[in-house]
Amino acid sequence: MRVLAAMSGGVDSAVAAARAVEAGHEVVGVHLALSTTPGTLRTGSRGCCSKEDAGDARRAADVLGIPFYVWDFADRFKEDVIEDFIESYAAGETPNPCLRCNEKIKFAALADRALALGFDAVATGHYAQLTDGVLRRAVDADKDQSYVLGVLTAEQLSRAMFPVGDTPKPQIRAEAAERGLAVADKPDSHDICFIPSGDTRAFLGAKIGIRPGKVVDADSGEELADHEGVHGFTIGQRKGLGVEGPAADGKPRYVTEIEPETGTVKVGSAERLQVWTIAADRAIWTSGVAPTGPVECVVQVRAHGGLAEAVVTAVDGGLDVQLREPLTGVARGQAVVLYRPDPAGDVVLGSGTIAGTGSDRR
Repeated sequence: MRVLAAMSGGVDSAVAAARAVEAGHEVVGVHLALSTTPGTLRTGSRGCCSKEDAGDARRAADVLGIPFYVWDFADRFKEDVIEDFIESYAAGETPNPCLRCNEKIKFAALADRALALGFDAVATGHYAQLTDGVLRRAVDADKDQSYVLGVLTAEQLSRAMFPVGDTPKPQIRAEAAERGLAVADKPDSHDICFIPSGDTRAFLGAKIGIRPGKVVDADSGEELADHEGVHGFTIGQRKGLGVEGPAADGKPRYVTEIEPETGTVKVGSAERLQVWTIAADRAIWTSGVAPTGPVECVVQVRAHGGLAEAVVTAVDGGLDVQLREPLTGVARGQAVVLYRPDPAGDVVLGSGTIAGTGSDRR
């Protein structure tokens, strides 16, 4: 089988490529140039797709003895990921750019080009398991990335490979060292790859500009502070509200609601963050077929944490999620990913994009 190995320059994708070679596949390595400033150098564990990363990927490919290329997807990444990220925050949402990158770049734009060139599959260093089209959580729960892959369709999964998902991360590093890969000890990247400074608010402020509004008490309606734009806030946020001191009862305040139309950010108690129902649109089912009735499952609303048992029903291309226990910090724009417990690793059933929440238990 001809396999295109997406090599980010990190240890996981390097070992994924190595395992594909060892499995007997015809492997070609490719590094995605996603930055419009390709000369940018990486800062520790912040950022990716830098000049340094491209060099690390090329050296790994040389060690593996496979052809290597750099493909420029910077314009597509800017349009489908960065601009989507900015627009979502401006609309009072909290998007996950890694989800969008997987959906639009790695398993759409990249995979489409790979298929056009005669490749059968795209291999990446994601921590997840995929067998016969069934997507499962990775063996290493701390590194599991099935949440950010929950947006993939059955067709996209049919041309994907995740060679490292069955192995804990420390063993992956040890394997990389044994194979002579220089990236064995390279730090993992974190935060948002196109915001290497880690200052999301400053990045958004520079892109969106000042859009003044009010921070308002969710109970009394009292105006507590001014702000420069709803893009500076997320549901559940506690710090950086611009409000002096706690509430009258001495308890901390949290962002409980964002109204982009009026520029209003409502803050209140932790109890106001609890939600019992979730409405989602853009439903995706990894099997390719939506269920005909309610599904008992576990849902996850953030890349790390935010799990609860639920009953989910497919409704008009979206999802109606009834939680059996409340969740907090659930924001529009995030994904809700559905899992079915399984001894071999929880199975990913599908996902939807959160469009609204409710605090009343049905």
